[in-house]
Amino acid sequence: MKFSKSPLNERFADLQLLRYEVPGFEDLTLRQKLLVYYLAEASLLGRDILWDQNCRYGLQIRKTLEAIYTHYEGSKDNPDWLAFEVYLKRVWFANGIHHHYSCLKFQPEFSKTFFLAELNKLNESLLPLKENETKADLAKELADVIFNPEVIPKRVNQADGEDLLLTSSCNYYEEGITQAEAEAFYAELKKKADTKQPPMIGLNSRLERASDGSLYENIWRSGGLYGKAIDRICEMLDKARHYAENNKQRAIIDKLVEFYRTGNLKTFDEYAILWVNETESEVDFTNGFTEVYGDPLGLKASWEGYVNIIDHEATRRAKALSDNAQWFENHSPVDERFKKKECKGVSAKVINAAMLGGDLYPSSAIGINLPNSDWIRAEYGSKSVTIANLTHAYDLAAKGSGMRQEFVLDEETRQLLNDYGDICDDLHTDLHECLGHGSGRLLPGVDADALRSYGSTIEEARADLFGLYYIADQKLVELELTPNAEAYKSQYYSYLLNGLLTQMVRIEEGNQIEEAHMRNRALISRWTLEHYTEALQIVEIEGKHYVKVNDYKMLRKAFGELLAEVQRIKSEGDYEAARQLVEQYGIKIDAELHHEIRERYNRLNLAPYKGFINPTYELVKDDTGNITDIHVKYEESYSGQMLRYSKQYNTL
Repeated sequence: MKFSKSPLNERFADLQLLRYEVPGFEDLTLRQKLLVYYLAEASLLGRDILWDQNCRYGLQIRKTLEAIYTHYEGSKDNPDWLAFEVYLKRVWFANGIHHHYSCLKFQPEFSKTFFLAELNKLNESLLPLKENETKADLAKELADVIFNPEVIPKRVNQADGEDLLLTSSCNYYEEGITQAEAEAFYAELKKKADTKQPPMIGLNSRLERASDGSLYENIWRSGGLYGKAIDRICEMLDKARHYAENNKQRAIIDKLVEFYRTGNLKTFDEYAILWVNETESEVDFTNGFTEVYGDPLGLKASWEGYVNIIDHEATRRAKALSDNAQWFENHSPVDERFKKKECKGVSAKVINAAMLGGDLYPSSAIGINLPNSDWIRAEYGSKSVTIANLTHAYDLAAKGSGMRQEFVLDEETRQLLNDYGDICDDLHTDLHECLGHGSGRLLPGVDADALRSYGSTIEEARADLFGLYYIADQKLVELELTPNAEAYKSQYYSYLLNGLLTQMVRIEEGNQIEEAHMRNRALISRWTLEHYTEALQIVEIEGKHYVKVNDYKMLRKAFGELLAEVQRIKSEGDYEAARQLVEQYGIKIDAELHHEIRERYNRLNLAPYKGFINPTYELVKDDTGNITDIHVKYEESYSGQMLRYSKQYNTL
């Protein structure tokens, strides 16, 4: 089912809010709807965990800003108030005071005087005061954090040569713990771990310092750190299990609850194995500590949750890939030593999101491949999803934006993108998630965390290159996944245009590339530009720069060559090669080109970042209180949703 109405909603700063609809929900049985409902509740109850993970001041700042916002009695035309409102909306979107992509701290455009005056008007009962803390103490501390640009300026720092922990403000490590201390601590733990089935050490804990100076892990679990939130999540999971579609799904929920209650990473692996082997249900979900992009050392996972419903028609595309996973692995251009001899349990489907939570909200991925454990992938496989209703919302929002007219070189290429762009974007996402992340293997004895701070960028580059290499393969035409042998060119052009030019619109002038996915795209595109000058150019026409492709077939050769090297780096754990590749191609920006691209983009009056407002689910009851149906609605405003979530899912 496709929806045609515009998803565009509120816009502010560099952000555009979209709505996504949930096709297929009305066709579910009442039992399945109840399963979605309780899993959706569980996916929202971890919200406060993420806020605390992102910054140790995050929850205090959010609660203070919301108290000011809801009790403000001054003029709504006051410039300070208008700037304050935009700031709060940006903070909501980022789940903290640092930009969700650049990780740089927001600079408020309202005055400190306004902030302190409004805070001081509030009764102390409305403020998130710590034990023995006064309103004056809170005001002084938060004013310094918010307004002083030198205080916690960056959430995740990846700069080569700096102490990544002392210069990052994420809350995964107690303040003052150095990178060297943390790396030494986890190196010792890994020496004692099971080498054949190693747990993802450090995944679910905050590293802290004891009174004697030694380090220890404060585990995120029931009765431990974040225990209040975790107990509420478990309560909803316990309700959801009663409506599970099959015994396998019920066992998954039970094992996840066991992990939450014990914090044992072996139990987490058992949960992941159960989850990856359950492929029959209409409704699926993930919930927990998942991705490590927010940790500069790539160990600790942010909390996220989502619920989804399978799209049977679109899943045919993903299934065709997963059914042929071994063929793709066998024909990959990488060294035979790094190929999987047997691709086990590779499953893929296209889904429609029913609820987004934690680190997937409001900004969300459009494709997901889990679990992240290398040994589980090798022995049990992986499960990939492409989120159709989110990509559809993005596609609708992009129509008529003017981007292609401004940045694409000629009408012939624009027509290529119009004809095949949406199809090949989805297909590249499928290849990336379903096969790319699941391809290749580590050599025996190689630590999965050997690439350290460069690991996320290298892994994303590996999956993207896999997709780029194979989207041009005749095999996809044979599988009827692409309409003809020329369609892949649309993906090559749009990918390189983004990596070389247009993704720069998301970065403030004077800054470098920080986020792992953006570094990956720049790395691939710039390496190709430097090494395959006959195939790819940046040309200047009347003062404007464009991407020009001279030889698409040669580009495929380039992507295969780089894929082979990136896989070698991953398989051998070659940290120095990873560092050189990312530092040389993935980070720095040409200032003059950056200024030009930003100027051209700004004239289009678009927002470079987009995120989503969740639907709401309303229980329908009969006169005796029995639930007879659940209705999905799409009317809630952005501010209304954020304030409701802060009240209804206030767990920490």
